[in-house]
This record gives sequence, structure tokens and C-alpha cells, in this order.
Amino acid sequence: MTVTPAGEAGSRPGSGIPEDAEPMPGTGISPVVWMLPERPARGPKPAHSRDEIAAAAIKIADADGLDAVTMRRVAAAVGCGTMTLYRYVPTKDHLLDLIADVTAGEIELPALSGDWRADLREIACLQRALLMRHPWLAGLQSSRPSFGPNTLRNVEHGFSILDNLGLTIDEMMIMLNSLMAYVLGVAVGQLAEQEAQRRTGLTAEQWQAWMSPYVRKLMATGQYPMFNRIIADAALPHRENSAEEGFRLGLERILDGIAAGLPADAG
Repeated sequence: MTVTPAGEAGSRPGSGIPEDAEPMPGTGISPVVWMLPERPARGPKPAHSRDEIAAAAIKIADADGLDAVTMRRVAAAVGCGTMTLYRYVPTKDHLLDLIADVTAGEIELPALSGDWRADLREIACLQRALLMRHPWLAGLQSSRPSFGPNTLRNVEHGFSILDNLGLTIDEMMIMLNSLMAYVLGVAVGQLAEQEAQRRTGLTAEQWQAWMSPYVRKLMATGQYPMFNRIIADAALPHRENSAEEGFRLGLERILDGIAAGLPADAG
């Protein structure tokens, strides 16, 4: 849901949007997949759809990571030749934009309750679940947004939560981007831990036991008093549901920050 469109030279005053979108250098092809026709105006009906192609690419990414999503492999999964696939998605960048937007459509947006805090909490949890379900998605969401139809649906929903609270559009954008950045950061940390467990074969508890001699040595030096407090006093890292509880506690602090930025008469 991160929204950071930037103005460019030659754009309409106040719009931040160029008058004419230039094609990708050296190709004559629009860089936006949604500006390309899904099917040609003439000729036989295409044998495949973008949704079918996206589903195949997502399945590959879920199984083997984003680097495994090649045009050749997606074509094989769909059942067409690689060159044929280029008729549907001209470049891998187009394909990545497409699958990022298709996954955004997995979020079932709830009806707005009128309680901005509860509604933001809900979309934060839904977004985190999406990122954990598709570990490769975090990398795509850190890049420039492509504004596909599902992404725009989510943007409209998120901004509608904060609308009518006396905020400017810039203030709403900063608040929502901060919220989504928190969600993304937590998800990336959890996914990194999952990858470390896969790579090393050690659970978090086994890793802590493995590191304990070194940690005791560090504590004995007395050079790191805050680190010593973390090891001696912090309870959260040792709880069974520490990841979930840590996310919830941090989320409430983010929401507290948003609340502090609202006008005094906001609901």
C-alpha cells in the first residue's frame, strides 16, 4: 500500500504525472502492463490469460523464490513457448508487476467500522499475513509501486480509513506509509529467521543455546550494559508467541503515533 508517486519535469502542474508516459527505452513498449491490451484487437482468442500466467509465476515463487521466476519456466508451467509468453507479458518487469498486484487481490478488505484505529489494525494484520504467505513479496513491495487494480483498491481502502479526520493527503500518506513500513520490517525479520532456521537447521532455541557461551563472555566484560539488561531482563524474546506478541505491541505503538498526529477534534 506504500504510495510515493514523484513529480517529473514535463508533468501537469500539481499532478506529479507526466503528460505522456514514455515507452521503455529501446522497446516502444509501455512500462505499465495495464496500459497494454490483454488480448489483440484482431485475430484468434488468446489461449492463456494474464491471471493464468500470474498464478503460474506465483506458484513458482512460493516454491523456489523470486529468482526462480524466469520467463522460460513460467512458459513451461503455463504450457506455451517462451516467445509466446512474451506476447502476454513483454518483459519480466511486467510479469513482476502483475504478480505483485495479483497477490494484493488476495486481501479480503473488511467494511470500514468507523473506528480508524481498529480499521488500521485490521489492514496491518492482513498485510502481514500476506507477506508471510508469500516470502518473496517483501522484495517487490520495497520497490516502486505499479498501481495495478488490486493495489489501487487497497490504497483507496487505506486512505478512506483516515479520510474525514481533518488530515491533508500528505499527512495521510505519511501515516499509512509508516504503518506499512512497520509491517514490512517485522515481516522481513520473521522471514529472515525462518530462512536462518532452514539454512542452519537450528531452531531459535537451539541457536540461543549455541550462542550462550559467547553471550556470557560478553556480559562478563561489563562493556555493554544495555545488552546485559536485554539478556537478563527481557521477557518477550523467550515467550512461546514472541513474534506475534511483539508485532501486536509494536503495532499499538505505531497507532499511538498516528493518534498523536490527528487533530484534537478527530474521532
